[in-house]
Amino acid sequence: MARTRRRSGGGVTIQAVADHVGVSAMTVSNVINGVRKVGDETRDAVLRAVEELEYKPNAAARALASAGVTCIGLVYQNAQNAFLSAMLVGTLNAASRLGAQVVIRKCDRPDMEEARAAIQGLVRSGANAILLSPAYAELLSGSALVAALRIPIAVIAQGMRSPDMITVGIDETAAARAVMQMLIEKGHQRIGFVTGPLDQFSGVGRLAGYRQALDQHGLQIEEELIRPGDFTFEAGLRGGEALLALPRPPTAIFASNDDMAAGVSSIAHRRGLAVPHDVAIVGFDDAPIAVKIWPPLTTVRHRVDLMAEWATEVLVMRHRTGENTGDQARRVGFELIVRESA
Repeated sequence: MARTRRRSGGGVTIQAVADHVGVSAMTVSNVINGVRKVGDETRDAVLRAVEELEYKPNAAARALASAGVTCIGLVYQNAQNAFLSAMLVGTLNAASRLGAQVVIRKCDRPDMEEARAAIQGLVRSGANAILLSPAYAELLSGSALVAALRIPIAVIAQGMRSPDMITVGIDETAAARAVMQMLIEKGHQRIGFVTGPLDQFSGVGRLAGYRQALDQHGLQIEEELIRPGDFTFEAGLRGGEALLALPRPPTAIFASNDDMAAGVSSIAHRRGLAVPHDVAIVGFDDAPIAVKIWPPLTTVRHRVDLMAEWATEVLVMRHRTGENTGDQARRVGFELIVRESA
């Protein structure tokens, strides 16, 4: 039998009930709130544990939940972004399954003022939990706004922990190292790199992986082979043009996301280069564009939809129970998908 874990105030937590039964905290929440069908045997076991452990749900949170359904507020910037599409799919899958609602709000610029206005607008619209993409989390984590809101906030696709947010993501540095390892094993020694935004953990992590792999293989890190990017197709065009115009162009280019890799591929074709014979190209994300260009992109696959689904489940549980228990951070796996471009 799992040892009962208690909160600082002495009350048994929902996680303690889950550990006692051997199920997830979300399953316990579902039984207590009657949100979705749970097997009779599991329901009976949960109810016995609730009685045995004398679990008392947070009264204030239960009153708030009973006044209305959980409403997840989601902030977005670019509606044409494949990342947003995957994020929405995962959020809506979990919300529909758990009887929650989703409201979204556009944020024109990733700065504090815009993010504050967007989140406050969502809260006024009824949001009682917030789901963020990485750029906004890095702006807001540790801010007075997060402390003042007093509602659960989660961020997806962020490998770094945030003390005041639920986080789920991959090891960005390890994923970038895996790409570089593959290219180096194929004989490439002069490898160009188009970074992501370096004010985001993903951009910093992927650049670190690029540098670490070169260093581990005793290859020189040449700053002229590193070009700035911002995860847009246009940044890929600029980075590809700069790299392929060098007197000694790289034999391979690794772009920090698939949109930028597609931009690099476009420049290579304009210059009459054959991919991958003249230059190999690798992206990151396995977005839909990865298989829509020719040749299809070698890339890193990480399931943004599943990250969003897990984060939404945790937000719903936190809102309905009022308990800050269970996973605060989760790191998920990634997969290197090798296609014709490399």
